[in-house]
Amino acid sequence: MKTCCSKPGDAGLTLMETLVVAFTLVVVAALLLPELAAQKNKRSRIRCTNNLKQVGLAFKIWEGDNNDKYPMAISVTNGGAMEAVLGGDPIQVFQVMSNELSTARLLLCSEDQDHQLATNWGPSLTAKNVSYFINPDAIEANPQEIMSGDDNFEISGIPAGSGLLKISTNAPIAWSAKRHKLSGNLLLSDGSVQGLTETGLANWLRSTNFTTTRLAIP
Repeated sequence: MKTCCSKPGDAGLTLMETLVVAFTLVVVAALLLPELAAQKNKRSRIRCTNNLKQVGLAFKIWEGDNNDKYPMAISVTNGGAMEAVLGGDPIQVFQVMSNELSTARLLLCSEDQDHQLATNWGPSLTAKNVSYFINPDAIEANPQEIMSGDDNFEISGIPAGSGLLKISTNAPIAWSAKRHKLSGNLLLSDGSVQGLTETGLANWLRSTNFTTTRLAIP
C-alpha cells in the first residue's frame, strides 16, 4: 500500500501568511501599549496620592501629641521645625515626624524624576529626597488650607525655586509637565488630598481668600 506524504515545504507558513501574522501582532501591540502605559501612569499617580495621605496622617498624629500644633508652629528648641521652615527649608518638618511617617521613602513621588529616594532619616536626608513643599502657616482651624503638595509648579512659566516662596492670590501659577502630566496633588489641613489640573492650583489659591500663601520649597 502506498502512503501519501507531504512535500518538504508544505508544512511551513508561506511568505504571505508570515507577513499577515506579523502585521496582526504589530496591530495588537499598537492597541495594547497605550492602554498599558495609561494603567502604569494611573498606578503611579495613586502611589503619589497615597504618599501624601500618609504624610497628612502623620501631621494629624503629631499634632495630637503636641497641643494641637503642627511642627511649623513649634520652635526647634521645643522639638518642632518653625525656624527651619520659615527659613525656606521644609526638610526638618518631615524629620521631626519621622516616627509617624516610619519611612523616608514616602517623601518621594514615584513620578518625580528630579529627586532621589531617601535611605534613612539621618543627615543624608536633603532637599534632593523630597517631592513636596510645606505651608508654614497651615493650621487645623483652617481645614481647607493648603498644608503640603507636589512641588512641580511654575509661576509665569518659571519653575519654583528652593526656599520660602510668597505667592499672591492672582499669581499665574500652574503645574509643570514634569509630573502627573500637567496636574498635581495638594494636601489640605484636614488631611485630605486634592488632585488638581494644570490651572486648578491657581483656582484653589484664589478660593482660599488669603492675600498671599507662603510655601517652603525643597
